[in-house]
Amino acid sequence: MANSTGRPITPLVLRPDERSYLERQVRRHRVARSLSERCRIILRCAQGIPSKTVAAELGVHEHTVGKWRRRFLKDRVEGLLDEARPGRPRTIDDDQIAAVIERTLRSTPADATHWSIRSMAGATGFSHTTIRRIWTAFGLQPHRSQTFKLSSDPLFVDKVRDIVGLYLSPPTRALVLSVDEKSQIQALDREQPVLPMMPGIPERRTSAYVRHGTTSLFAALDVASGFVIGKCYRRHRATEFLDFLKQIDARLPEALDVHIIMDNYATHKTAMIKAWLARRPRYHVHFTPTSASWINQVERWFAELTRKQLRRGVHTSIHQLETDIRAFIARHNEHPKPYKWTKSADEILSAVKRFCQRAQNTLCSEL
Repeated sequence: MANSTGRPITPLVLRPDERSYLERQVRRHRVARSLSERCRIILRCAQGIPSKTVAAELGVHEHTVGKWRRRFLKDRVEGLLDEARPGRPRTIDDDQIAAVIERTLRSTPADATHWSIRSMAGATGFSHTTIRRIWTAFGLQPHRSQTFKLSSDPLFVDKVRDIVGLYLSPPTRALVLSVDEKSQIQALDREQPVLPMMPGIPERRTSAYVRHGTTSLFAALDVASGFVIGKCYRRHRATEFLDFLKQIDARLPEALDVHIIMDNYATHKTAMIKAWLARRPRYHVHFTPTSASWINQVERWFAELTRKQLRRGVHTSIHQLETDIRAFIARHNEHPKPYKWTKSADEILSAVKRFCQRAQNTLCSEL
């Protein structure tokens, strides 16, 4: 035994709740590195590993392992936390901090739509570092803004449960296809050549561009496998959508039912489309709620197409643009990977409910 001739060591035994807490701190990404390291030390010591071995494994001094072992044995989990350190007395009291927070939340400067650190510092008389510390402590970021749109669909709840149910528990002997179109994709060419990336210098391109026409991409994503069926059309009408449905039908096994998830765009609801679907009872259509395209998984694939191929692409013709899109689809289908849906319908609806309640409370407080 490594410690058979040395000083006897008090056994370190963890309770289930203590072990759970320590393992949770080790897994967390936003925990302080010092606390994570201390938790690792205690977990290793609890396995009966000598301090010397633990120190070598974690890259710390043996005295450090002994220090936190003693602290844990004395104060348990609380002993791993940093003790309060004396510092300069506060020069700003709680009322002054509350006034800064209130002013940040309830007012705007005369010459801007939101406060900046220095404009708030000038208005309150505090230093900009003080304002920064207050805003950081309370999570205030006036420079940031987000957009939102709530669906007004009266069947929102039913449609969410229907589509999420297809994602989480797809029917047997059936395909679930997420279908949509990305319209008006522009073939853009820069007025001047793109300057390539160099050490210390990013790729540079002119903001001015030349348009060479547009195309529309119709795509169907197999939710189970991630495989994509796509085709480009120069126009975006019900005729093109019907042709795309025929392309899908020709590539699918006849023995399987097909569940199609798509939005409420008028092109998808013409009499011609309805008649084609009515003649094929194996097709089942599931419409997404109004203003809720986020629930259609093919939109995630469209975002990947935009980020990887279109945003920084240079195309001198529609033909070149469509060739690149087809090549991207082919490369994607070589190793398709499905997108994993993680939220249940109840979790989504609860989040929407909480957001609506916060919005209502904000409006009531302003009135």
